[in-house]
Amino acid sequence: MSYLVLARKSRPQDFNQVVGQVPIVKTLQNSLVRDRIAHAILFSGVRGVGKTTLARIMAKAINCEQRAADGNPCNKCRSCTEIKADSSLDLYEIDGASNRGIQEIRELKEKIRFLPTSSKYKIIIIDEVHMLTNEAFNALLKTLEEPPSHVFFMFATTELHKIPITILSRCQRYELKRVSAENLKTHFARLAKEEGVQIADAALNLIVRESEGSVRDGLSLLDQVFSYGEKEISANDVVQVLGLVSRDIILNITRALLENNPGSALKALDETFNFGVDLKRFTADLLNAFRTLILCRIEGCQELIDIPREELDAFKKLAEKYGHNTIHMKMNLLMQGVEEMQYSPQPRLTLESTFLKIIQTDDVVPIAGILAKLDTLLAGQPLPKKKPEKITLKTAPSEPEPRITPAPPPERPPVPEETQTNPIPPSSPKRVQQPHKRDVRRDWQEFIAHVKDRKIWMAQDLQRTETIREANGELQLRFADQANCTLLRQKDNVKLLTEFVLDFFQKDLKLRFITPDKGGEKELDNADSPHKLRNKLANDPLVLMATEIFNGQIGDIRVGPRSR
Repeated sequence: MSYLVLARKSRPQDFNQVVGQVPIVKTLQNSLVRDRIAHAILFSGVRGVGKTTLARIMAKAINCEQRAADGNPCNKCRSCTEIKADSSLDLYEIDGASNRGIQEIRELKEKIRFLPTSSKYKIIIIDEVHMLTNEAFNALLKTLEEPPSHVFFMFATTELHKIPITILSRCQRYELKRVSAENLKTHFARLAKEEGVQIADAALNLIVRESEGSVRDGLSLLDQVFSYGEKEISANDVVQVLGLVSRDIILNITRALLENNPGSALKALDETFNFGVDLKRFTADLLNAFRTLILCRIEGCQELIDIPREELDAFKKLAEKYGHNTIHMKMNLLMQGVEEMQYSPQPRLTLESTFLKIIQTDDVVPIAGILAKLDTLLAGQPLPKKKPEKITLKTAPSEPEPRITPAPPPERPPVPEETQTNPIPPSSPKRVQQPHKRDVRRDWQEFIAHVKDRKIWMAQDLQRTETIREANGELQLRFADQANCTLLRQKDNVKLLTEFVLDFFQKDLKLRFITPDKGGEKELDNADSPHKLRNKLANDPLVLMATEIFNGQIGDIRVGPRSR
């Protein structure tokens, strides 16, 4: 006799054997006990969580001749044994992927017109029902709405969104969830015991993790591990057989990235790479480890972590040492590195560079904390002004070391006592100092290069200017032909070009286009203009407060797209 895989050998035969899905199982049992069975039932969920299994159990229970008081089939009567042996004439189990056309549905409708052969009801199970064509769905509509009294429909799908709403509204829907790690581990441990195999907890944890909530996927992996041939299976055996990354390696790399230990991180990465593990899968596990750490730091979110208890305790212990902001920032850097790795010709080098970048970052202090400290300082006495320090420039050993002392900052008028608690009174004048101004004529070609780096077509149009001139706070651009600046004079482009002018020349200039037919046309001074934004930034209270506290000056003010 051919070997029967675990996924078929251990398939549940009644509701008590179903792994997880407790609310759905209870609802189905109650519908059987109270004789409130829907004529069309739709099971949805990811692969391997029990959709078709529940449909077959329901088929057995509906036709069972000795059904238990709790709704379970007896699995002993003629109908139950026939369904279990796939020999029942009144159970039609159809694959929606290979029988998806209207002709197959018409043939099905013709079959269900007749009464059952030997059972009380005819049961139609359509797996992957979302694969049916629109015409096939339309052919089912009337039958689903008013089915014969001797027919029940059971549908299963992994893609609920592909089923027409007209079909969904005629079915009783049950959405199956992924099975929890705890339930999977218990189930797999029981099966291993029945098979006479001793498997370590760490090995079971690896199989549960790879299952991703799917019972069938986990059983396939467990079957593969059992075929390894050993009666005692360790975590290392599972890693070797399935080609996985040990959870210890993931945890060690995570700890090394948080503790700023480049040696440990790169050695663990080298070990993983030499083992032949897929880097994409490896980085996914590493990102999931950082996600677990963040959830450990957020109160009330630990229930979102579905990993074995031993791993969760290790992550909790590690998460206690670091702040939420630090973990989150390092995870963001890792996400950026993983994205770059996908398009890199040397993914390993990119990942190593990302590790070094993560390690070089220090603990993150939230901006809110810095501002709170500033508020505390401002609430007390005025900060004492530091005396200018001497700057020493070292020259050759044979020459004396000259000392250069910078000139002290200009004296400021004394602040009245009643305003000393507020260093920036509301009526303080605008203090915009722009030390990096450029000359329009001298630096025009450099400006065009500046624009070309951002908007190539705009730089090409600016090359067509006949003359340029700065006068009365305006940058006057003269064109020999109006067509040469038609695109530049559009509202959005005028705004963008103004931003480039302000950023490059650091002068409060407004644009004027001069053409032979219309003379000069000036930019509209609306509320969203770059000039208003520039002035708003220059006089922002936080900016003025910073200049006052640190005795500084406002330099370049940039409002262009790159600065944003």
